[in-house]
Amino acid sequence: MSAIAGLTLGLGLFLVWWSCWVVPERAPKPRRPGRLEELLRTSGVSRVTPGGLILSSALLGMLALLTAWVLTGSLPIAGCFGVFASALPVTAVRWQAARRSALLLELWPDAVDHLRSAIRAGMSLPEALIQLGDNGPEELRAPFREFGADYRSGGSFDEALDALKDRLADPVGDRIVESLRITRQVGGSDLGRLLGTLAEFLRENARTRSELLARQSWTINAARLAVAAPWIVLVLMATAPEAVEAYNTPAGAAVLAAGMVISVGCYRLMLRIGALPAERRVLR
Repeated sequence: MSAIAGLTLGLGLFLVWWSCWVVPERAPKPRRPGRLEELLRTSGVSRVTPGGLILSSALLGMLALLTAWVLTGSLPIAGCFGVFASALPVTAVRWQAARRSALLLELWPDAVDHLRSAIRAGMSLPEALIQLGDNGPEELRAPFREFGADYRSGGSFDEALDALKDRLADPVGDRIVESLRITRQVGGSDLGRLLGTLAEFLRENARTRSELLARQSWTINAARLAVAAPWIVLVLMATAPEAVEAYNTPAGAAVLAAGMVISVGCYRLMLRIGALPAERRVLR
């Protein structure tokens, strides 16, 4: 009992001593979005969560599997098409993200020109950004309208810029926002010249990238056709009972699995080899 009493007294004295010191609060680390969340932001799809995207992929894959199973009577064939169908939602979101990025790349020079004209007309930098919600390119008006609402409600220019970057989810937008933030912090009278140089650079970059994409498109389309052709033949073969019986065997299922792995692997390898360097968001 004396040992327990001594231990309790020592613990109490330690807690009293510990309470005399102020423990500094650690600032919470900013949460970085996952790959699916970042993909949804880049695509501009704001009403779909990563969980909803995964759920829709699973449901679509299951629906395709059951439908193909009923029509063909072959579970291996149905499984292949179920796997392909489950990838359609993510593929559609990636296509939308690439389309939106290409569109924004063409629109940013016009937006910078609007911003430069507003600043030359005597507007302050926040007012010039807010007016893009009414006079800027159509695709960019909604984010800048929300920027204006954030700035008017909170009055913090930096916080409104951070929210604007999250809504845009675009590498070019990040660079423009950070350039404006630095210009506002350090001051100076060369903002008009900076925006003019930036607009010229963005136009040249968009022109070069569009030419490269046009030359690359025939290779990508040929690869897609080459990947889709065997599976179109498989759909036609599934109408013959003999072919269905052959694929219902373990050897037939192994052939389908190997063909699916080879098709997906070669297609992704082709995209990786022929892809242009993607711009990444580094100023987040």
